[in-house]
Amino acid sequence: MNHKVILVVLDGLNYQVAHQCMGYLQGLIEQQRASLFKLNCELPSLSRPLYECLLTGVRPVDSGIIHNQVVRRSYHESIFSLATQQGKVTAASAYHWMSELYNRAPFDAVRDRNTHDESLNIQHGRFYHWDHYPDEAVFLDADYLLTTYQPDFLLIHPMNIDDAGHQSGLDSSHYRNTARHADVLLSNFIPSWLKAGYQIMITSDHGMNNDLSHGGVLAEEREVPLFLLGSAFQQQADNPKNDTIFIQQTELCGTVCQVLGLQHNKPYCAGLLNTANQNPLTSSMAEQ
Repeated sequence: MNHKVILVVLDGLNYQVAHQCMGYLQGLIEQQRASLFKLNCELPSLSRPLYECLLTGVRPVDSGIIHNQVVRRSYHESIFSLATQQGKVTAASAYHWMSELYNRAPFDAVRDRNTHDESLNIQHGRFYHWDHYPDEAVFLDADYLLTTYQPDFLLIHPMNIDDAGHQSGLDSSHYRNTARHADVLLSNFIPSWLKAGYQIMITSDHGMNNDLSHGGVLAEEREVPLFLLGSAFQQQADNPKNDTIFIQQTELCGTVCQVLGLQHNKPYCAGLLNTANQNPLTSSMAEQ
């Protein structure tokens, strides 16, 4: 494979809410233009540790990023570092913790909010540091980066769903309606992203509970969605029980690397991929 990839991380999105409330994505699934899978996030079910897990494939207990107050750069190879080392262009419209993990820590808003530096892991970035920064602005920032720099890998990371959960809890109209709003925003961009040749993965770091928090082992905190769109992926009917393909959150990094055509040693989930487009350089990882 040698595709461009957009990874959308809808922070704090519980699987069941994604399944019930995201009508546009479900419409694509009904027409077999997308697939939805359920997976459990790693532990602890906290944001910064799971950003590191998603982007490096390393569990929090092994990465050392074990809670949100660990402010330092990652010690591990990430999608960003592997991509830049192999001549790919990287970009992110994301919360500032991503900049701290993969570019510079601590975050300096004046220096880092707008980043354009080919020597960094995230070469082109629009980073925000307010949880209530509008999701619409995150997507507009991302589309600017896409049209201006044509990145091979683009991370899009809005925070409003998580913010709504911390304000109102899992079982609230506020939380569900914020997920619905993200679905509407995605509907404005997905057709043009697909037309531009991007493969799209939409997931979350963790879910949410009714205590207005997350961090533990409850199903509602750990179960997150994975939507897949594009020719690189197997397309199948909605599979809420996830009884045909078992996916680990640690495999998403390697799966992105596989679709990008990178040489890597990350575990990945071969069952998600269109076998006609396997990357022979790293196919052996599917057996490990």
